[in-house]
Amino acid sequence: MSEAASTALIEELESAVQGGSSERRLQMLRQVTDLFLSDADRLNENQIGVFDDVLVRLMEQMETRALAQLGTTLSGSKTAPKETIRQLAYHEEVSVAVPVLTKSARLSEGDLIEIANLRGPQHLLAISHRDSLSEGVTDVLLRRGDSQVSHALAKNAGARFSDFGYATLVESSEKDDALAEKLGLRIDIPLKVLRELLSRASAAVRDRLLKVAPPEMRAKIQEAIRAVVEQIAAPALVPEDYTESESMVLAMNRAGKLGDQTINRFAMQGEYIHIVAALSLLNSVKIEAIEPLITNPRPDGLIVACKAARLNWSTTSMILRNRPHCRPLSKQDFENGREVFEALSLSSAQRTIRFWSARGSARKADAPNTAVAISDI
Repeated sequence: MSEAASTALIEELESAVQGGSSERRLQMLRQVTDLFLSDADRLNENQIGVFDDVLVRLMEQMETRALAQLGTTLSGSKTAPKETIRQLAYHEEVSVAVPVLTKSARLSEGDLIEIANLRGPQHLLAISHRDSLSEGVTDVLLRRGDSQVSHALAKNAGARFSDFGYATLVESSEKDDALAEKLGLRIDIPLKVLRELLSRASAAVRDRLLKVAPPEMRAKIQEAIRAVVEQIAAPALVPEDYTESESMVLAMNRAGKLGDQTINRFAMQGEYIHIVAALSLLNSVKIEAIEPLITNPRPDGLIVACKAARLNWSTTSMILRNRPHCRPLSKQDFENGREVFEALSLSSAQRTIRFWSARGSARKADAPNTAVAISDI
C-alpha cells in the first residue's frame, strides 16, 4: 500500500469512526479486511502495521457479530495483523475468540498462557484444539481446564506435555476409561508414563488398547503391561548400597548444587537412592531414618523430611508422585499433603526428624504413629 493510499484510508477511517453510522463502520471494516487479504502475501510488517492500526480503531465500536466474522476471516491468515488478532483472542465473547484461539498462528505462547489463565472453559477448549501446543501452555490448560480440555489435549497429537502434564492426565484417567484410551494411544507417550497409566487402568482398558493400537504402539503397550505385571510379582527388594550416592550428594552440597532443581531431577528420573542420600545429608540424620519414609503408604513422614531439608512443595510433590513400589497418591492425597507441608514450620519439621532419628523409630513407624509424632512435636 502506498503512503498516499494509507493516508486516504486513515482519513476515511476517521470519518467513519467519528461521524459514521454503525452500517458505515461495518462497511469500512469489510473493505479494509478485504483489501488486506487481497495483498496479504505481498505486505511487509510496516504495511501490515497500518492495517493493524485501522482495524483496531474500527473494532472499538463494532458489534459482537461483526467481530466474530472478522475473527473467522483472519484466523487462517499467517500474516494477520498481530494486535487485531490479540484483541479478538482476548475477547470475552466465545464467538469472537474461539476461531482465532483455535487457528491463528499470530498468537505467541505468552498470549496463549495469559488467555488460558484469564478466560473460561470454552476459551481453554479452543486453545486445546490448536495444531501445536507447548508444555507451558498445556500445563495451564490442565491446571484450569475441565474433562473436555483433558480429552482434547490427550487426543491432540501436536500437544506436548511436561511431567506435571502427564501426571495430571494419568491421575484423571484413573476414573475415566475414555481418557485412558486416548492417552495410551499417543505415539509420543514416554514408556514410564505408559506403565503408570496401565498400572491404574482396568483390564478392559488394557484389552481395548491392544486391540485398537496401531502396530508401532502395540509392542510398546505390551512391554508396559509386562513391566506392570513384573513389578507386582517382584520379590522383596535387595538392600541398597548408598555409598556412592552419599559421596556424590556430599560433593554436590559442598559445591552448592544440592537443592530443589537437582533433587527434582532425581525424582523425575526415578533416582530415589540419590534422594534418600540427599535427604539424609540435608537433615543430618542417618540413611536408616529416611529410607522407610520413601515406601511408607502414608506420605506424611516424607513430607516432613522434605520440609526439614528446605525443599519447596514442587520438589516435594515430584518426589511423592514418582516413588517406586508405591501406589500412586490421589488428587485428594496431594491436596492434603500440601496443606500439611504449608502448615508445618521449618523448625517443627527439623525437630520431628531429629526426634525420629534419635529414637530410631523411623524404620518401624507406621502411618498412625507418624501422624501422632507430627502433631505432638
